[in-house]
Amino acid sequence: MAIDIPKLRALLPGREIHWHQETESTMHEASLLARQESPHGTIVGADRQTQGQGRMGREWLSPAGDGLYVTLVLRPKVPPQDSPLVTVCLGLAVAESLARVADLRTDLRWPNDVLVHERKLAGILVKYEDGAFLAGIGINMEQQSFPDGLSTPATSLALEGRPGASREALLAQIAKLVDSQLHMLAEGGKGRVIEMFTLVSSYARGKLVEVEFASSVERGVTDGLNEDGYLWLRLPNGKRKLVVAGGVRPVASV
Repeated sequence: MAIDIPKLRALLPGREIHWHQETESTMHEASLLARQESPHGTIVGADRQTQGQGRMGREWLSPAGDGLYVTLVLRPKVPPQDSPLVTVCLGLAVAESLARVADLRTDLRWPNDVLVHERKLAGILVKYEDGAFLAGIGINMEQQSFPDGLSTPATSLALEGRPGASREALLAQIAKLVDSQLHMLAEGGKGRVIEMFTLVSSYARGKLVEVEFASSVERGVTDGLNEDGYLWLRLPNGKRKLVVAGGVRPVASV
């Protein structure tokens, strides 16, 4: 089902919204708009993406009408090096929006996954380009099945017993909460953002995981975020290693 643009505009008055029936990726379209000085909060969305972008070069499956596929152009008063914390803010906003609109409790896996029972419901990808953060958000909504072999098993709102959730209401809620989270971050709220993530994420501290680095895989226990939003990993030898980039996966305790 196509999104109701008049309804979305009514929920987000004054917001610049660009919607496509089909596009290569909303991230690409948002990048073009960012170069043209599009304002903070600009929304770029599509009913279908042919080359949806996930983290680490992976594809985000984007079948027509089955999900919410958007990129926000964000210009908060924070430096580019705060991208990890911007990603955390996006995760918090998406999780809270799903709770409010779909009455669904989710888990956050650093840095960018929204999970339900260890299955990926939503993903977030943040890039900094041309003076703006580009925040891609993909949420599985009406899918009834997913391909085998995904790096993380997937789920959807429909599979979690919430079919028919309003994409317009969910997107409007996300946009408003993203602004709220980023305002808090810009006003010196790094510690508060990290505290909130720690409260809602089972991955923030005490989780046995494997981390796939560029040239190795390390196993350890998560030990909180540092002040810049990166994840600490406590290794079996007791030392801590900072995870700046890498795939984090749970390991069954023995």
